[in-house]
Amino acid sequence: MNYNHPHKSNSTIVIRLMCAIVFVLFSVTWLHFFQADALTVTQHILSNGMTRYNPIVGTTVITIVLLLLQLSVYGITRISKRFHAITYVPSMFILALLTDYGLSEQSTIVYQWRWWLPVLIILIWLPLVWVAKVYQEVEENRSYSVFSRPMWVNMLLMSLQIMFVAWIGNTNAVFQYRMKTECQLAKGDYRAALEIGQNSLESDANLLMLRMYALARDNALGERLFEYSIKGSSTDMLPTNGQTHMLFCPEDSIYRFLGARPATPMEPMRYLELLGRDSTAISQVADYRLCGLLIDRQIDRFAHEVGKYYTLDDQLPKHYREALVLYSHLRSNPVVVYRHSVTEEDWRNLQELERQYSDPSERKVKVAEDFQDTYWYFYEYN
Repeated sequence: MNYNHPHKSNSTIVIRLMCAIVFVLFSVTWLHFFQADALTVTQHILSNGMTRYNPIVGTTVITIVLLLLQLSVYGITRISKRFHAITYVPSMFILALLTDYGLSEQSTIVYQWRWWLPVLIILIWLPLVWVAKVYQEVEENRSYSVFSRPMWVNMLLMSLQIMFVAWIGNTNAVFQYRMKTECQLAKGDYRAALEIGQNSLESDANLLMLRMYALARDNALGERLFEYSIKGSSTDMLPTNGQTHMLFCPEDSIYRFLGARPATPMEPMRYLELLGRDSTAISQVADYRLCGLLIDRQIDRFAHEVGKYYTLDDQLPKHYREALVLYSHLRSNPVVVYRHSVTEEDWRNLQELERQYSDPSERKVKVAEDFQDTYWYFYEYN
């Protein structure tokens, strides 16, 4: 039985148009504003550096192809009313698979497709298509406005598919920070690299390496390093021992910046020690070495070595001032006595704030509000 009438096509055009707009907006947002850097790195790795992903071209081509796929599905099923949104399921599923990548144990990009997932989607989707077609044949024909119930049913179905894409695709914050940071480093935009995930507590050893490189290129390693969440140790701050890796930005860029490429794998601190003997890049090597000591909380060694590279005056980088003040208060017979009135005042304020809270958890939260970007907070609470 068929109750179609000549105005059927026109009556559903609002639904089809709204679904298309939602799909295009989501696809462009997902691909260009959230996954562009990860897709750039992924294509670079999978093609062995032979091709380069262009975010604008890639987003446009993928969106058009997926939209054409939806039009093909619609042409076959002719589902145009209450359940029109399910004609986007194949396109949404492919969009999810395109961004379902992660990192292997060797720190290379791998797609994480599960063989059973396409089978499950097909087994669920095909019966839904059949039910939708049967229901559509007996559903009354009428014009559908933007505020009609069938319209909002379709919007709900589109929303569920969007959530499915976000669930399947890689939304890991640290992964995304790393991909974005590497792309900015490859462009030489170190300031932009330092803005990525700046206020986030989520980090890892690879992000530590990338941020230290960006800070060193911006001549701000001793000034700003502990404004970021530090995950890892000095063994992770350079890729010399294979514990950390660059996926897109060439590792040679670090070695050229520091002065030489290591002949054999070695620990970063050993590499920096060798470079420091006859390096033409002595300032950046010094900052790496001093910050490595601070990350490992070796403030005694730091106090012994900082004077080799810096004059202990008001121009000393912020974190070095903080470390020396901390050292002076922790050691009864310090090898270096450093005085800086502003930093000393901040230290006293920190001590006074800590004495106000006996509970360690509460104390940590209160201290973080004012001192989270200091070396003192890292040393005591990280």
